[in-house]
Amino acid sequence: MSGISLFRIFTLTKCTTGRNPTVLCQSSLLNQIQARGYAKKGATKGKGKGMLKQELVGPEVCKDPVRLTTYAVGVNIYKQGEDPKLKPPEEYPEWLFNPKLRTPKKLHELEPDTWEYWKCLRKENIWRSNRLHKGKKF
Repeated sequence: MSGISLFRIFTLTKCTTGRNPTVLCQSSLLNQIQARGYAKKGATKGKGKGMLKQELVGPEVCKDPVRLTTYAVGVNIYKQGEDPKLKPPEEYPEWLFNPKLRTPKKLHELEPDTWEYWKCLRKENIWRSNRLHKGKKF
């Protein structure tokens, strides 16, 4: 099929030669094929001169103190339904209210035959190699 269309293009081509040795060829079908090969540019929406920009609106902030103390506001991930009610503190595990907020131990403070020591050693070696690759002095 492509061979037939190429044959038609060459049969409809008019070639003119002038005094110069160059050959000028014109083809109406060839020009149509080239013009039709490109897609139209899509119309841009919202960038017109008379258009007003719509600002994004976030979720409403709950300021009701009773609701904030009885419900876990913002925890519901579904469109329908409501936030879960808070339970009394006795029903929650103990570790939830006592987080370990201590600084991590240094490498020289750990015993060399523990998992913590090797984990800390690996982490420090990764940090060191990253600093070397960046080219910064340490």
